Amino acid sequence: MITPTDALSVPLLAALPHALRSRIVARAADVRANVGEWIIREGDPPYFWIVLEGEIEAVRTIAGRERQTTTWDPGEFFGEVPLMLGSTATVGCRAIQPSRLMRTDPTDFHAMVTEATEASAILAQTLVRRVGMISDIYAAAEVTQATIVGDRYDFACHDIRDFLSRNQVAFDWLDPSDPADRPFVAAEVLEANVYPVVVTEGHSLVQPSQRDLAESLGLQTRPTTDVYDLAIVGGGPAGLAAAVYGASEGLRTMMIEREAPGGQAGTSSRIENYLGFPGGVSGGDLAHRALLQAKQFGTEILVTRQVVEMRLDEPTFSIVLDGGETIAARAIVIATGVSWRPLESDGAERFVGRGVYYGAARTEALGTRGRDVFIVGGGNSAGQAAMFFANYARRVTILVRGDGLARTMSHYLIEQIRSKVNIAVETRTTVARVLGEDHLEAIVTRERSGAEVERRADALFVFIGADAETGWLPKTIEREDSGYVRTGRDVTNWTAVRPPFAFETSVPGIFAVGDVRSDSVKRVASAVGEGSIVVSYIHQYLDSLLSP
Repeated sequence: MITPTDALSVPLLAALPHALRSRIVARAADVRANVGEWIIREGDPPYFWIVLEGEIEAVRTIAGRERQTTTWDPGEFFGEVPLMLGSTATVGCRAIQPSRLMRTDPTDFHAMVTEATEASAILAQTLVRRVGMISDIYAAAEVTQATIVGDRYDFACHDIRDFLSRNQVAFDWLDPSDPADRPFVAAEVLEANVYPVVVTEGHSLVQPSQRDLAESLGLQTRPTTDVYDLAIVGGGPAGLAAAVYGASEGLRTMMIEREAPGGQAGTSSRIENYLGFPGGVSGGDLAHRALLQAKQFGTEILVTRQVVEMRLDEPTFSIVLDGGETIAARAIVIATGVSWRPLESDGAERFVGRGVYYGAARTEALGTRGRDVFIVGGGNSAGQAAMFFANYARRVTILVRGDGLARTMSHYLIEQIRSKVNIAVETRTTVARVLGEDHLEAIVTRERSGAEVERRADALFVFIGADAETGWLPKTIEREDSGYVRTGRDVTNWTAVRPPFAFETSVPGIFAVGDVRSDSVKRVASAVGEGSIVVSYIHQYLDSLLSP
């Protein structure tokens, strides 16, 4: 309990009228923190904090790296910046020493500012000083972790940009063919004329693989042990949710992702109907938050690794990674999601990454500025992409095979699309051919009547559905003809005495969640729900192994 004596030792509180000081102290929380314990994290709701004992450091994450901005000793305070600016916490704060803090609610902070002239002046002076300090720290920091040098129509360059973006790695991109970028490219790189080149920490990687990039950036690509309680294959929303709940409930958890956490949802430019985000959230941001949570609870996350075989050994399962490494797991969650269905139009495959794209990678936004963009598909992903690219492109045209959008797209997106003057929707229209020399230059569209029209196109984004890629799974894991995994009551070949748990496949102890599961609802919220719920069934399964 914080006493009046504690309060008088703090100059700011001593400047308050006695009655106000007594009221604020009586309502404040007395918070204790151990060494290394986080008091607040970036993005948390704002409170006003006063250090009574110990020492606290402020940490900002800039370009994916933690940077200490300042420290606070007894008698000092923090938290006034987000409160006075009306934002969430702008820095994370953790204890350097065992510490004791006074936490004040926003209403009592407001009373300090409005009812105590002397205290208000102290707070205002401190606010100005700290905003300037934050600006100086940010200006001095390296805001990029990598620089890519390569042509915008080079598929390998596109692949690298997409990989870095989806792994939340800040990067700069220089196109040696662009007169504006060329002066910033190192002379030796221009002379070698071999692209793409990626510069990280002063080291140049020429035509690197994703694995090379991941390892150079310090991303985990190898397991730290041989045996895990839970192995999750796939890092989309369902897999990330299972990783958070599995590790938080005491399971030694490993998640394996062949590209980047977020899955197909990670390419969504904006999700506006996800619970808790009234202003919308990009798929990448949502995945990044989930990734931080999973790591915080201790989940190991491997990227750029692919599962090539699953062996149904006893008493544990074996997962074989590309390269031959084997991981043992007591339970497995299959959360591989689905892959974009290819556009079966003449020439489309030749221009993938050079004007034809699957998904809506945010890295392509600047490349569409002032250009003509076409989007194929009538689902929510197509609608979200159209709204995103409409902020950059001269014109966005949505091509829909059906009679309209009402049956396949959410109402709120349809209304938003109608409000955009540079978005057009063409129904009963398909892409017959894709044309160009070394990159996309035009498309030929076909109407239902059979009439064909050649049209200039600078970019073509494809959202025509997706398929489950489950051919690598053992034959004993039951699937539909389309490849989706059967679970729970839909399983027809079950050999155990007990009935299968919900989300459990035809092999006891192996579960499937998210889009890869038969009859799942293809929504981010549903995938997150399944990934969260499945952990309770995994605990029941593991407990059953211990029963006689």
